[in-house]
Amino acid sequence: MRTLKLTLAYDGAAYAGWQVQPGRNTVQGALEAALAKVTGAPVRVVASGRTDAGVHALGQVAGFTTDSPLGPAVLLRALNAELPRDVAVLEAVEVHEGFHPIHDAVRKRYRYLIHDGPVRDVFRRGYCWQHPGRLDAGAMHRAAQALVGKHDFSSFESSGAERLSSVRTVYAISVGRGRGAEGHLVTTEVEADGILYNMVRAIVGTLVEVGRGARPESWPAEVLQAADRRAGGPTAPPQGLFLVRVEYAEGRGGMKDEG
Repeated sequence: MRTLKLTLAYDGAAYAGWQVQPGRNTVQGALEAALAKVTGAPVRVVASGRTDAGVHALGQVAGFTTDSPLGPAVLLRALNAELPRDVAVLEAVEVHEGFHPIHDAVRKRYRYLIHDGPVRDVFRRGYCWQHPGRLDAGAMHRAAQALVGKHDFSSFESSGAERLSSVRTVYAISVGRGRGAEGHLVTTEVEADGILYNMVRAIVGTLVEVGRGARPESWPAEVLQAADRRAGGPTAPPQGLFLVRVEYAEGRGGMKDEG
């Protein structure tokens, strides 16, 4: 059996999330159906994380094992011919046996987009939170720095996906406003060693309370210390969230050595 790693992009608008669910359209279901058709056998795929309904990916990573003789380049072309138009395989590589997209991941980066212009952007409605009022992106960025580091992020975790620990390390958070034609777009980027259920959306919802002037810049630090989801802001809507990339430990996600 061979182990392959796929990097995927998808528009999550039409899907009930990544994970297979009976009677529902999911990204995993679409990918596994395409793989079965291409390889001629059922294939079970594991992703680096389960994106929720409406959430998008620019660099989701998935892995699977197969006894198909198809090379990675052929597999990539064949899968893209079979997949729906809102899902694409960006890269396919053969990796070492035992590769696990979840356990071997060391960093994940997410991006969240907010449009706060006076008139809604009809073309971005499926890819951002259209906030009714201009936000102070600078205040949001300053407030977010209290969340950098190793902390218990219970205040930013929704119930529904129990974990052994809510402690995660956030390496960086940035909030910035675009320029020129992008001046009404506020972008939040979060990079961490792991992401709890709805963690990024809860962080964004909390920072928006600061950005709209309802809370002081010191408030997110207080929310963090509370270790209680009820202490924080609302969960931002899913359509503004993108999984940007997943990084792996050296030797655990790269191409298999040849020869």
